Amino acid sequence: MQETAFLDATGQAALVRSGEASAAELVEAAIERAESLNPALNAVVLHLYDEARAVAEEVPGGPFAGVPFLLKDLQAAYAGVPTTSGSGFTRGLVPDYDSEIVARLKRAGLVVVGKTNTPEFGIVPTTEPRLFGPSRNPWDTGRSTGGSSGGSAAAVAAGLVPMAHATDGGGSIRIPASCCGLFGLKPTRARNPLGPAVGDLMSGLVSEHAVTRSVRDSAALLDATSGPAPGDPYAAPPPERPFLREIGADPGRLRIAFSAASATGTPVHEDCSAAARDAAALCAELGHEVEEAAPALDGELLTHSFTVLWSSGVAAGIEGAARFLGREPSPEEFEPLTWALYEMGHRRSAPEYLTALGALQRISRQVAGFLSGFDLFLTPTLAEPPLPLGTLDETPEDPLRGFRRSTEYVPFTPLSNVTGQPAMSVPLFWNGDGLPVGTHFAGRFGDEATLFRLAAQLEEARPWAGYRPPVSAGAAGSGAERA
Repeated sequence: MQETAFLDATGQAALVRSGEASAAELVEAAIERAESLNPALNAVVLHLYDEARAVAEEVPGGPFAGVPFLLKDLQAAYAGVPTTSGSGFTRGLVPDYDSEIVARLKRAGLVVVGKTNTPEFGIVPTTEPRLFGPSRNPWDTGRSTGGSSGGSAAAVAAGLVPMAHATDGGGSIRIPASCCGLFGLKPTRARNPLGPAVGDLMSGLVSEHAVTRSVRDSAALLDATSGPAPGDPYAAPPPERPFLREIGADPGRLRIAFSAASATGTPVHEDCSAAARDAAALCAELGHEVEEAAPALDGELLTHSFTVLWSSGVAAGIEGAARFLGREPSPEEFEPLTWALYEMGHRRSAPEYLTALGALQRISRQVAGFLSGFDLFLTPTLAEPPLPLGTLDETPEDPLRGFRRSTEYVPFTPLSNVTGQPAMSVPLFWNGDGLPVGTHFAGRFGDEATLFRLAAQLEEARPWAGYRPPVSAGAAGSGAERA
């Protein structure tokens, strides 16, 4: 059964349907891999092995019947299971309900075998919480997995499971996908429901989906989970047909805008520029029209306004957890950066929040206008390759140091959270150190279909599924290995 380690979720589900493997066998193999590899990766922070074995014996239905899966330990409520959000303060928070997306994941037949590591409250783009310790990148265990879905990405990249739950408020699906050599798509705002606890998060910045190895898995999973739930404050435009039908469909001749420069003016590492330029060249080879162009944005206004919403959201999240737990938060229960953002959020006034929101909405209109002349906008995913662990640490004198450093590292992905557009990181490039460097594509609002069509074309033209990190199921050596 260890031969299934790098078979995607669609392939594993086919084994169950054909009778070549049972759900129990797939789950047991995933548990064995987790027990073997997690000590080196620290990707899985909560085991649900007994629960998973019991579910697998029932042979659940759905398109992914019997496939092992991991939930990120943030947002996704699983009845009776702790949701720590990477924080010691919320370690005792145990929801008595399933969130809507978890209910849909279960109906799709996925078997949850555990929960994955995340930075405290998902704040920073690396997964190094004080509560659980750092997740380690399977391509180089001295490097970050990215964040905030870093535990999920490390687990999928190493072959523990074929795909895993992820959330994205500023790039937290796409950042770890880039760092770990995976496909990561952030859906259109409100494509997947966030309820029942909330209608939206941070005025629409946050989305949920997954990190996957194959494009078809991402499409099929979005088919299984997307669509509004009763009471949602708004909904994404319905797709014309199932997303899975876009896989292999001719994307036509796309007009793609390309830029390797960040809107905020932060420097971009030559590896990240090279990855984006390489992807642009590949798109041109595939017959697409690629033009170097970018919307003219006020990077300083974008950063400031995003920070107002982000810090306010952190404060609101901590206050909500405190009400649920029935006790007041205190600084010694949080990491210094988290507490500094909590205090910053409390200092924001309602007029300041609404002014920032209005500024981001104006930026969204600028980007939408720009994309009226293009199908997609191509950039690097990150401004640097995977960072050494500890790069984003705060100092006692400067608790916000890591947050400011994060804005330098992540100048590209937050824009799609601001606009609500679907966007993806595609693993097409490995640098001279054998580290994956993702390329970012943003589509028009509501148009995941074009992203899936292009991603499948890129996957066929330059397959990435055969690359194996040194720390992975069946790996025998160091350095990137081609299976």
